[in-house]
Parts: sequence; C-alpha cells; structure tokens
Amino acid sequence: MVTGKKRTFVLYPSLGVGHLIPMVELAKHLLRHGHGALIAVVNPPDTDAVSAAAVERLAAANPAIAFRLLPVPASPDAGADWVKRDLDTLRLANPVLRDFLLRSQPAADADALILDMFCVDALDVAAELGVPAYFFFASAAGDLAMFLNLPYLYPTLPSFRDMGEAPVRCPGMPPVRAMDMPLTVQDRDSDRTKVRMYQFRRIPEGRGVLVNSFAWLEPRALRALGDGVCVPGRPTPRVFCVGPLVNDGSSTAGGGGRHECLAWLDAQPKRSVVFLCFGSKGSFPAAQLQEIAHGLESSGHRFLWAVRSPPEEPDTDLGKLLPEGFLDRNRDRGMVVKDWVPQAEVVRHEAVRAFVTHCGWNSTLEAIMSGLPMICWPLYAEQGLNKVFMVEEWRIGVELRGYEKFVKAEELEAKVRLVMEAEEGRILRERLAVAREKALGATKEGGSSEVAFAEFFGDLDKSSSPSVNGECD
Repeated sequence: MVTGKKRTFVLYPSLGVGHLIPMVELAKHLLRHGHGALIAVVNPPDTDAVSAAAVERLAAANPAIAFRLLPVPASPDAGADWVKRDLDTLRLANPVLRDFLLRSQPAADADALILDMFCVDALDVAAELGVPAYFFFASAAGDLAMFLNLPYLYPTLPSFRDMGEAPVRCPGMPPVRAMDMPLTVQDRDSDRTKVRMYQFRRIPEGRGVLVNSFAWLEPRALRALGDGVCVPGRPTPRVFCVGPLVNDGSSTAGGGGRHECLAWLDAQPKRSVVFLCFGSKGSFPAAQLQEIAHGLESSGHRFLWAVRSPPEEPDTDLGKLLPEGFLDRNRDRGMVVKDWVPQAEVVRHEAVRAFVTHCGWNSTLEAIMSGLPMICWPLYAEQGLNKVFMVEEWRIGVELRGYEKFVKAEELEAKVRLVMEAEEGRILRERLAVAREKALGATKEGGSSEVAFAEFFGDLDKSSSPSVNGECD
C-alpha cells in the first residue's frame, strides 16, 4: 500500500545489533507502504559495535532494504565508560553522515532522517542540511514518557542506587521503584548518567517520535505524552504509535536453514513447552545457570532453553556449564541450545505455552503478538521498567523474585508451575489473547497504528516548527 507520494528515508541506528534490528523492521514497514528505505550503519573498529558481518546477514535476509556502512574512528578515550565511548563515537560519525547525505544516492534526496534514540547529535547534521529529523523509539511509550522527564526530575532526587525500593514518580506515570530504573542512570553523578540525561534532553528537538507500540496497550503513557507533562517548559514532540513492528519469522539475522529446535518443537504436544531466552547479551554466571537447570528439572515441564556462556567461561561446553547428568536426564523433555535460536519463530510455535524473558521490548512485542504469557527476568537497559509495566499495569506477565541478584531454583520452579498449571496462568493467557487481537487490529488498515503512520507521512508535508504538540491515536 503506497501512502501518498513515494519518499526516501534514511534510518540511522545506534551502535549494536540490538539497535539495528528494530530499524530493519521499521524499514520493512516503510517498504510495505511503497517508500524507499536505506539504513546507514555506523561502523567503528570496535568489537562491541555492529559488525560488517551482521549487516551482511541482515542485508541478505532483506534484499529490498539498502544498507550502507559508515566507517568512523573509535572513541579516542578508550578508557571511558562504554556509554560515554558510544556517545563519542556517534559524534565522530557526524562528519561521515553529513558527507554521506550530501554525496550518496539515493540518500542525497532523503525526505527524512529517522534517528535511534541515542543518535541525538545527528540532529545537528539534519538541521545543517535542512532534512526533517524524527526519532524511532524502539521500546515502550511508558519508557519514553519517563526518559523525557528524567533530566528535569533527577536533579531533585538522590541517586537511584541509594533509593532502593523508594518510588520514582514521573508526571502522568505510575510510580516505579528506583532499583527498576536502568542501570545506566543508577548513579546520578556518573559520566554514563550525564550522557543519558543529555540524550533524553535532546530528543524533544526532533520533529516527532515514532514509537514501536500500540495505543490500546499504553493509554496512560500516551496521555502523559499528549498532555505535555513529561517535558516541562518546552513542547513535547509529537508521538506516532506505529507498532507492533516485529519480525514475523520470515527473516532473521541468524541465517541458514530451519533450526533444529523447531523440529524438536514439532514433536512436542501443543502448549506444553516453557521457552527460556534472554537476548543477545543475556548471559549468566555459572552458578545461576546451575540454579536455572535445577528449577526447570524440578518443574517437570518440557523446556527449550537458549544458553549463552558465562562471561568468565566463554567457550565452555554445555555439559560442563550445567549440572552433571542434566542433559541426559532431561533428553526426552528438554532441549538446550548454545547461544542462538530463531526466537520469532519459536514464540509463534503452537508447542510453546510460556516465555521466560529478559523483558527486552522486541521480545515483549513478539510474545504479545503470539498471545504468550511471560515470566519476567529483566537484566539490563530499560528491561526493569518494562517489567513494571508488564506485571503491574498490563498484567501480562509475572515477576521472578530475586532477579536483581540471584534467582533460586525453587522460585523459577514455582513461577513455571504457576503459569503452566495454575488459574493465574489461565487468566494471563486470556489477557494475552485480548492484547494479541488489539495488536493485530492496530496494524490493519484503519487501525490506530496505521492511522498514526499515515499521520507521520502527513507531518512531513507540513512546514511547521520541528517540535509540535500532539498525541497518538
């Protein structure tokens, strides 16, 4: 479906595959609307950044999307905190991005630049070249509402790490325990927190924000954003809810043929399997892996578990990471896979009944689109905030006690049994069934997210100032 005239968009993700993949989903959606999409990927000589190999795999899986690597030097301050290093690297990328936009086709005719939430300094390039700049916020609208307010709220509070379970109260939002705020802002006076506050403060300079969520799920956050209470003393950028934009399983960064775990799932009874997967950075110490294994074994339920090696033992075999004899004892009812599984396909499989997740937003949306109840184990980034919304506000998941430090085997066993066997699990599945229908409806023609997408295109045709008050339909 073509929405108005054909436009060309340059999408600009931050460092890391986790920021690139949501941009790919947005690019696919732009293509479905008949527009052109090019993803410009910052590529410093840094092993933590997006590698050329990852881009190559994604490009092969999505041949209709143009990808360009922008080679830039690494941060000159190699000893700095990684958050500051990333900011420095993105700043060093500005001249390269400017040159690319000026000289490269089709980017020279870009109708808009769509920025990752951390690429705030690229606003300066967009302003210099007169290209409209929007942000793509690949997490919950609730996260956006709180992040926009933090630069104004945090100076009035102690460090979150010193507040413990005390509530953080952002206007229009439910209270959130300080310990559930992102790790990168736990120490108010640290360099990493100062970087994040700078980034959050600049987001309102964009012309608008595309959010990978849908209106039915987050009415409270969208009301706060629409009412302008999140950013005191200046206009809140217009918010366009255009999600859920998730991988439907047709393309993936993993490559290759059908994964062996899908054949294993084919052989399991319907709705009988617990799926455990914790994202691209979700690794645990060896002691925690042992505890997870004991909890799964004691639960008596079938399981599919994606295990990443502990940082201190990167190349250890699964048999040595897990309790002695665990793999043999559970051969008939469990499968453990090293590192990677095709999550988008697994969560949609009819054999899966529950999802133990790190609460990454992409994983959360995939579970919602599959009607799959979640057992929440946040690990990093904004995942603690997502957990609060999922468990307390939307009630589509349950929390694992002790996730902040160490989850015991009996706690994992209890939550698996609760979701798989108990009445509470049935109620969760009913709520997820409704959420799934609302999500599917939002993305259909005439649905709230498609209307918002059309309004985004219409906003490009306006000559109004870069910051416009508005709210999501």
